[in-house]
Amino acid sequence: MRGMVGTFLIAALTCGPAASLYAETIPAGMAVILRLEQSVSSKDARTGQKVAGSVSKDVVVGGKVVIPKGSRATLSVARVQQSGRLKTPAKLWLKIDSIQVKGKAYTVQSRWSGQTGPAHDKRNVVAIGGGSAAGAIIGAIAGGGKGAAIGAAAGAAAGTAGAAATGKKDVVFPAETRLRFVLKTALALD
Repeated sequence: MRGMVGTFLIAALTCGPAASLYAETIPAGMAVILRLEQSVSSKDARTGQKVAGSVSKDVVVGGKVVIPKGSRATLSVARVQQSGRLKTPAKLWLKIDSIQVKGKAYTVQSRWSGQTGPAHDKRNVVAIGGGSAAGAIIGAIAGGGKGAAIGAAAGAAAGTAGAAATGKKDVVFPAETRLRFVLKTALALD
């Protein structure tokens, strides 16, 4: 019995430090740059949709590469919103689900990376206001004061229709897009 306990004790002492030599921890707050392997757009993406990617730059901790460039990554769409025609800007935000290192997949908790499209307000004001002004000028030339009022209303309607027809501005990440993610929690690799 004593021989067995001694054997287990020796095995534990020799294997413990050796195993810890191979374990690495990537601290929370560290950035990981990923490259998308497929395109994704706010126009047709769905929350939870999987997106393939790979590590674009070695992740280094303490001077040692712990996640090599090219390691496979699985991302998912965390938030998506299609662009509205007149008001709502598009949104497309991704998060890392897992990264594969030396054949083993590790679950990752990351902050979202993505983009919110531009607001439509300024462009719409210019289109609608410009249409209204142009209509008023044309109406004034054609029919005086009453024509100016009619022209302004018609011009504003045309400007609004133009803004609505051209208003959609979706967020698109083509394949090969590089996105920077920050780890929310430490990631232990073994």
